[in-house]
Amino acid sequence: MTNPFPKDKIHSFMELAIEEAREAEKEGEVPVGAVLVTEEGEILSKAHNCPISTSDPTGHAEIVAIRRAAKKILNYRLTNTALFVTLEPCIMCAGALVWARVKYLFFGAKDPKSGAFGSVIDINNISNLNHRILVASGIMEETCGRLLKDFFLKRR
Repeated sequence: MTNPFPKDKIHSFMELAIEEAREAEKEGEVPVGAVLVTEEGEILSKAHNCPISTSDPTGHAEIVAIRRAAKKILNYRLTNTALFVTLEPCIMCAGALVWARVKYLFFGAKDPKSGAFGSVIDINNISNLNHRILVASGIMEETCGRLLKDFFLKRR
């Protein structure tokens, strides 16, 4: 993938997403965090999972980040943006990323149960869709995965 972000910027944005994931955990939510930025590196939004606290099944970090960014720029199309998220997006979030025209996706841990960028399906392989997202996975994967593993170990 060709992208405008140097490695140190990628890690900085993923660190912010990890901070958001930790906030979700403090609130009793599954620890997933997201940060949406422009190609120039301007942060448009940060978010974390909140479906339990909001009683909203669409309260995934990615969806909340997309909504906030779209509201900020007053446009539902988020072209030339990148989403940094701690967990591979699900089918719902992948669809939202496509419809929002997000250009880049950087994610940490794979999601073998619902990941839509290679784990369960790969939305980029659906030929009839009119937009493809440039994807880089495994960004700070161990840290992102550990947040989730530790969270679920405490719950069991």
